[in-house]
Amino acid sequence: MSRIGLSPIKLPDGVDVKVDNNIVTVKGSKGELTEKYDTSAVSIKVEDNEVVLERKSEDKDHKSKHGLYRALIQNAVVGVTEGYKKEMELVGVGYRATAQGQNLELSLGFSHNIVFQLPKEVKVTAVSERGKNPLVTLESHDKQLIGMCAAKLRSLRKPEPYKGKGIRFVGEHIRRKAGKAAAK
Repeated sequence: MSRIGLSPIKLPDGVDVKVDNNIVTVKGSKGELTEKYDTSAVSIKVEDNEVVLERKSEDKDHKSKHGLYRALIQNAVVGVTEGYKKEMELVGVGYRATAQGQNLELSLGFSHNIVFQLPKEVKVTAVSERGKNPLVTLESHDKQLIGMCAAKLRSLRKPEPYKGKGIRFVGEHIRRKAGKAAAK
């Protein structure tokens, strides 16, 4: 059984948390995030520079929401203070990426280039060095949004198991398969 919801969230300096009806607003140096929560399952209080969550009953649904909302608020606090970063590499001959504002232009071996438009909350940089795979870096204060953008970007050309070509996260391991030559 997880007891994550029981531990309080310590607020760093410069972070302001407000609770109104069923919305929690977290403000910090990197931005502002809001999160809705179920008032019938959990009550949220801000006291002594800490956020404390208490569940209304020992019901299974209330216990799961207790941990969920605690994790979501913790992610918001970390996001507005430090921010989140995802690095992805393009593995393949001729794969290129160029960033212009909120547009990321990708050359992924298709007959045409793909222009991937990112939300204004996500900052993108593309680095291409000679002899290395191009790197695309996504930065944002919203963990859910940056994860969704990274997953959508990866889905444009998933890494395939035979040659390993595609878009992958930095440090991700792709299980490789033997080709037809191994069947003999």
